[in-house]
Amino acid sequence: MSVAKKRFQPGGPDVVAGLAATAPSGAALDERVRSESWFNKILNRPEFASISGTVMVFAVFILAAGNSGMFNLDGIMNWTQVSAYLGLISIGAALLMIAGEFDLSIGSMIGFAGMMVAIPTMYFHWPIWLAIAFAFAGSMALGALNGYLVVRTKLPSFIVTLAFMFILRGLTLALSIQFADRTIISGVGDVAAQDWFARTLFQGVAFHDLMLRLGQMGWIRMVDANTPLVPGVPKVILWWMLLAGLGAFLLAKTRFGNWIFAVGGDANAAKNVGVPVKRVKISMFVLTAFCACLFAVLQVCDIGSAAADRGLQKEFEAIIAAVIGGSLLTGGYGSVIGACFGALIFGVVQIGIGYTDVNSDWFRVFLGLMLLLAVLFNHYVRRRVGGGR
Repeated sequence: MSVAKKRFQPGGPDVVAGLAATAPSGAALDERVRSESWFNKILNRPEFASISGTVMVFAVFILAAGNSGMFNLDGIMNWTQVSAYLGLISIGAALLMIAGEFDLSIGSMIGFAGMMVAIPTMYFHWPIWLAIAFAFAGSMALGALNGYLVVRTKLPSFIVTLAFMFILRGLTLALSIQFADRTIISGVGDVAAQDWFARTLFQGVAFHDLMLRLGQMGWIRMVDANTPLVPGVPKVILWWMLLAGLGAFLLAKTRFGNWIFAVGGDANAAKNVGVPVKRVKISMFVLTAFCACLFAVLQVCDIGSAAADRGLQKEFEAIIAAVIGGSLLTGGYGSVIGACFGALIFGVVQIGIGYTDVNSDWFRVFLGLMLLLAVLFNHYVRRRVGGGR
């Protein structure tokens, strides 16, 4: 009796063996395990479009400005630094978009966070390390408030963060006028240079001794005997690389990364299988605010001042970089690495135009075209890989 029960058990090994024996040669038992060509595997990667675009942009500028110094070490540092600043906020924007939400207050958060560093430092005489900690805490609290309002009210994040965009920009302008009677607060860089914490983590360059040694060996150009033309690697680049590595690891190797994809793909289905949807979304808003504050702190310490118009329209550039990097506007799909390549395209084009005869006013036209092409390409790839469904 037990033998018969085992023989006809649904899905049991004997039944599967019988189906395999009667199936036509080469037929797949399940379309979910069908083989996929290497080309489709590459197309299915969200960062494919941004990597392809990066290769194309480099090819264009090698042909148009290859002998202009754009690809000398100092030129490389220039456009990489611009890419790194945008890369910081594009990582946060990409992770939030994968979770199915937007944050239009990123740019205003940059300006407001800069004021949260400058005003306590210059007018309340706080140690700058304490002002930086205050800026991070305040920014992340505002990010949590953004996320809480979105998940609590179920309003579109576009509307909630659009309101915060105006609120934070207005507060930044009002506070700068209130304390400084102008929109710029200067002198923060000198204070940062005297503080070990700010100087070590956020100001200036790293690997100066290495660059000096390479210059003395004749590998890079020197201004004089003790000053290399490139004094070091800007710290914003190191922060960008660190954040990109952590973000990519989070998405690819952790359970929380799977939750981000699940929440962006179908929040109701994710909730039904036990994913803490609200916590994931609020966490992504907090991370986006952290990235914006990091951008502001690095900028304030490096440039030496805070201004009310800092970060203007950066929210759109971050979203464009994320979309170029493969993030879908509908959520559930995207890549941190792709967003970084999208930011790299921005930096190369923004700085590279100055090495050519093209008017820099065309830069915004290029951004709009890149956004449109990225959306069309991502839509095409998704339809092609999905068999037109």
